[in-house]
Amino acid sequence: MEQAVPLIYTKDELPPLPGFWVRASAAAIATGALAILLFGAYLAPPTQGYSTHTQLGLAPCQFEIRTNLPCPSCGFTTSVTHFVHGNWLASLYLQPMGFVIAIGCCTTVWIGYYIALTGRPVYRLLNFIPGRYWVMVLLSIALGGWGWKIFIHLAQRDHWPP
Repeated sequence: MEQAVPLIYTKDELPPLPGFWVRASAAAIATGALAILLFGAYLAPPTQGYSTHTQLGLAPCQFEIRTNLPCPSCGFTTSVTHFVHGNWLASLYLQPMGFVIAIGCCTTVWIGYYIALTGRPVYRLLNFIPGRYWVMVLLSIALGGWGWKIFIHLAQRDHWPP
């Protein structure tokens, strides 16, 4: 009588490779993240530490004008611009969440084009840490970054170098 082989020693069939639309979506998302980084490379980081978005023809932040406090996204563009120009310390100092966004864009470019070119999924890597933990960490960094931005703004130290 033959002994049964335990399931843990048997090979599973590999899942099918993603189709065209999944690969095209991954390429589109990666291209969008790359566009954010390229805009950051195109812009010149201002010394005052905010209002980089006005170089794109956008209006100044009305929240800051009316309250004299930075808005929750104040400094994101400046932070990404400093990051792309290689000044990571300035990026982290001026807006920590902007620094995280820049790292996320870099990661998205690599992962998106990897999926688009190879067709191999990477979603299984995300299962190591459940989504609710990522959300809590990112929300904490965003709120902490906003608090930090308010602090350095009120102390009149929201410029680089400090």
